[in-house]
Amino acid sequence: MAGSKTILCIEDEYFISELYARALRRAGYDVTLMMSGDDGLNAALTDHYDIILLDLMIPGITGFEVLDKIKAHSPALHSKIIITTNLDQDDANRERVEQQADGYIIKAEITPKQLVEIIDKIKID
Repeated sequence: MAGSKTILCIEDEYFISELYARALRRAGYDVTLMMSGDDGLNAALTDHYDIILLDLMIPGITGFEVLDKIKAHSPALHSKIIITTNLDQDDANRERVEQQADGYIIKAEITPKQLVEIIDKIKID
């Protein structure tokens, strides 16, 4: 069961963000959507979210930049950061992202139901 975990979803594709939000809210999560890197970064730095779903290719600053800035400004951030992307990463970028994030999801390979199952398994400190 979801409990009362709070989720920040930084995703610019409206259809995908609505699918994710609907599935997660139905499972009991409190979901906030942000459509750009700048808005997502500002929200993420509040540290009010248990989980951050971060798309890498978003308008404004990219997901890579959001991730770097979150880690630089809030190294003790308690939020779990899960990267969501369809971008094919080269090995160096994939390794860089995996070192900074808590998980990595290929959007094309999961359904909203599977996303909920993944989120259900994330332990919050």
